Order: sequence, then C-alpha cells, then structure tokens
Amino acid sequence: MDLLNTLVDKGLRRETPTRAEALAVLATSDDDLLEVVAAAGKVRRHWFGRRVKLNYLVNLKSGLCPEDCSYCSQRLGSKAEILKYTWLKPDQASEAAAAGLAGGAKRVCLVASGRGPTDRDVDRVSDTIKAIKEQNEGVEVCACLGLLSDGQAERLREAGADAYNHNLNTSESTYGDITTTHTYADRVDTVQKAHAAGLSACSGLIAGMGESDEDLVDVVFALRELDPDSVPVNFLIPFEGTPLAKEWNLTPQRCLRILAMVRFVCPDVEVRIAGGREVHLRTMQPLALHLANSIFLGDYLTSEGQAGKADLEMIADAGFEVEGTDRVTLPEHRAGGGCGSHEGGGACGSLGAGADSSGSAAEEPRPDLVAVRRRGAGTDLAPNA
Repeated sequence: MDLLNTLVDKGLRRETPTRAEALAVLATSDDDLLEVVAAAGKVRRHWFGRRVKLNYLVNLKSGLCPEDCSYCSQRLGSKAEILKYTWLKPDQASEAAAAGLAGGAKRVCLVASGRGPTDRDVDRVSDTIKAIKEQNEGVEVCACLGLLSDGQAERLREAGADAYNHNLNTSESTYGDITTTHTYADRVDTVQKAHAAGLSACSGLIAGMGESDEDLVDVVFALRELDPDSVPVNFLIPFEGTPLAKEWNLTPQRCLRILAMVRFVCPDVEVRIAGGREVHLRTMQPLALHLANSIFLGDYLTSEGQAGKADLEMIADAGFEVEGTDRVTLPEHRAGGGCGSHEGGGACGSLGAGADSSGSAAEEPRPDLVAVRRRGAGTDLAPNA
C-alpha cells in the first residue's frame, strides 16, 4: 500500500505526515489492519527496538475533584462508586510505588485529583518524590497534579521529579463539550510550564468520547507541536455514574488504528498505552505492543487492570522485553528531554462528533469489563503489580 510505504519512510526520517495521510490511516479497513500494524511497527522498532517501558500509577488522592471533566470517575457530581480518600503520606505513597517497581516498572506516576496543587500540595508531593528516589536507585518519577501555577514546575523539578503529565485529551474545537471548568488553553499552558522548567513533558489523549476522526488527528497534531517526550493514549472507560457512561464507540481494530496513527505522527516519542487497554483491546493487546513502546503495569487510578504477572507474560510471549533502568527510553536526539534536546532548540515536528469512517461497527456496551479499583493505594489490600 503506497500510503503505508510513504508513512514508514516519513517515520524513519522524523517527518510529519500530512493531515490527509493521518486521516487515511484511521479510515483503513479491517482487512488492511495487519498491514497497518506491520508498517507502524517498523517505525516503532526503528526508534525503540523491542523494548517495552513499564510505568506504575500511584493515586495520591482519589475522588472529590471540583472539575467537571465528563470522562472522569473522580469528577464533580460523579456517582461512580470509586475509592475516595485524601492525600497519602509520603511513606504510604513510597510503599505503594515499591510494589510497581518490584514488578518491573521504571517510572512511577504520582497522580492527584483536583484542579491543581496548592503550594502546600507541592511540598507534600516533593517529600514523596524524595522518599521514592532515596529508596529506589534509577527510578523515574512523573507528577500529575492538574493545572500548574507559576513556579510550581520548578519546585517539583528541584525535588527530583523527572516528568510532568497533563493530557490535552481531545481537540481544541470539542474541548468545551467535555469540560467547562477549565479550558484547552489552560492545559496547553501547563504542558509549556513543565517544558520550561526542564521537566520531560508527558501529554496525551483520550479516544472513544464520541469524537470524529478529524478531532483525533487535530489533538495528535497539537501534541506534536507541543513536543512532549511521551504521549499516553487512553481509551475511554465508560464508568457508570459519569456523563459518558453510554459511550461505547471503540473496537479493538479501531484502537489499533488510532495507535498506529499516533506512532506515524509522533515516530520518535514514547507512545504509551494507558487506561482502557484491557477494556477495549482485550485479546488484541499483544498487537498493540508493535505500535506502542510503553504501558502501565497493573491497576489504574480508579479502575483495575489485568494482573501485573499477565502483563509481563504478554510482553514476553509477544517477543518483546521489559526495558531496564539501565536503558534510556528515548532516542539519542531526544534523550535530553523536551524541546531543548532537538537541533536548534525547536520542536521536533512542523506544523464535531462523527462515526468511525473505517466501517467497523461500534462495540456493544460491556460494563462487565469495567472493574472499580478496590486494592492498592488507599486500601489495606495488596496492590496489583
């Protein structure tokens, strides 16, 4: 297929596809799916080999968020029956992180619900970062605390944080349909603050919220312009008790096409399969490893993932290897982190709801696949790692 040959050539040169090419990937048929995966897999292997980076989430503060993000089980007004608790103490968070690190994770992601941290919250998270770093040599720590105020990213960096996550989630044109308590521009500003402070920026998207192919391409191209080092691709988990509980729009094939499109647009970036992979990819998860070079190990913030042992077996059975702490994830030209690692200090790239144009039928709702997290951080039960 000429399209795929062109995209592979561009991916190996770090050249941005056209919007038409990105849309064409999403529009490919199920009959062409394995060719799409094979083509994007060539780009993935060129930049990342067969390594899979493992990341582990620690939910520092669960639920009771004042923001109204429609996709989130922790949102204002959510009736989802999730765990709710206030801040974990640094030693509790460090203990929770240790389980994931013992399971093979090299990055710990410290997440807290809320609009954004107070200065006291930054102090608390800084103490947690220091505790984790002191007890685990070579570990990476990423913070995800919401919208940042001036100076907070710098303080997290001084405490030892390596990265900061703040997702764009969806296109600018549809953002107001998903969230009203803050803006798309607020999110862009926080990613830029992380970059400016010398943190490795982590920013991604959520697919399956009723968006069109054009929306997906818009947000991925916007991410390419922001130039994060890692791009988490979440697939909506339709929690009962949230406004998007009825949005079951994804098939495993659709998810694979989305991951392939992200890989072609962001060829040398850590593409991470994040929340919802077990719910929507299901038995097709091993194929997704040919597209993404990073996953979360074990459970998520408020939902349970597959057993950590099963994750490790899946990676090995698919012919991949867990990336060790002795390896640098990013290619050499990006290894410094952020925009400044690129030649000239610039970015790496240049610059309404619709149906899936590929013709794949949307899935029947499968609420039985959504398991609320009842173990790990905030509970007395052992974590899944």
